[in-house]
Amino acid sequence: MNIVQPIRNLNTIQEIKMMLKERNERNYILFLFGIQTGLRISDILKLKVKDVQGCSVFVKEGKTKKAKEVKMPPELKKAIRQFVQEKNKNEFLFQSRQRGKKGRVKPISRGMAYIILQEIADEFDLERIGCHSLRKTYGYHHYNQYKDVAVLQEALNHSHPEITMRYIGITQDKQNKYQTGLRI
Repeated sequence: MNIVQPIRNLNTIQEIKMMLKERNERNYILFLFGIQTGLRISDILKLKVKDVQGCSVFVKEGKTKKAKEVKMPPELKKAIRQFVQEKNKNEFLFQSRQRGKKGRVKPISRGMAYIILQEIADEFDLERIGCHSLRKTYGYHHYNQYKDVAVLQEALNHSHPEITMRYIGITQDKQNKYQTGLRI
């Protein structure tokens, strides 16, 4: 089984951010958005410039159909302000270079987001990275900073704390720690 994982190492996250910021601003904002909001990639890719004009992002989650407000951390808000400066408010935030039917501009696809993350994984020697890794990274570090599974469970719209702990990799971390420390 190849379950995608969060990016656990904070230094690696900082290095990825620096590399992306230098190479590709769109991909930098995509990465930052995913790890700092915990939104699903499908909801992130649908965002338009007008959706990120304030201090919060308001989305109707595609999977749960629930309305959600996510306050943007200062680092993300600052980066987005700069990123959207010259953009039309009706443009997709993460615009593709390819056009859809009738010549309309589209957002990048989930497949393209996956390719971007695989390039990051290859460069930083990360295993089991996929589109959910951004959301899982948010959850993993949120939990490790605040130790409040109830708030995180609500943020991720999970039905039970155990689901949240398993999703963000904490359950597996504990199992690995106990397994490697086992003395028989």
